[in-house]
Amino acid sequence: MIKGVIIKELKKFDDARGWLAEFWREDEIDYRPVMGYVSVTKPGIARGPHEHINQADGFVFLGPGTFELHLWDRREESETKGKYMKMEVGENNPVMVVVPPGVVHGYKCISPNDAYCINIPDKLWRGEGKKEEVDEIRWETKEDSPYKIK
Repeated sequence: MIKGVIIKELKKFDDARGWLAEFWREDEIDYRPVMGYVSVTKPGIARGPHEHINQADGFVFLGPGTFELHLWDRREESETKGKYMKMEVGENNPVMVVVPPGVVHGYKCISPNDAYCINIPDKLWRGEGKKEEVDEIRWETKEDSPYKIK
């Protein structure tokens, strides 16, 4: 595990209509999202790796589709500095993952079909009114990046 990363296993409750999965409750996880969006990633495509200086990302991987999630702890003060972890998430392993600032993260669609991800970060993208700089270090655009998703 990487210190500060929260992984919540999700349970799908099935009935004749389909299924329901509860992914966030303020009485269970000490995390406060301020916005939300969904993204679809095509097979074989990676998003990231990147990191945030001040923002935490809350990812919900439920399916359809499956991702390989990659996390690297870059925080100087962290007990787990330098630690790397990889896990399969999505349709067969539905989870919510909270990634704190300073943890490099990215994911790749490894299913033969498109994969869906919900993101509920704790900061507004580009701030109030979308007037601020984006809080990201985009490692995937750096030729000498030590963080690679293959």
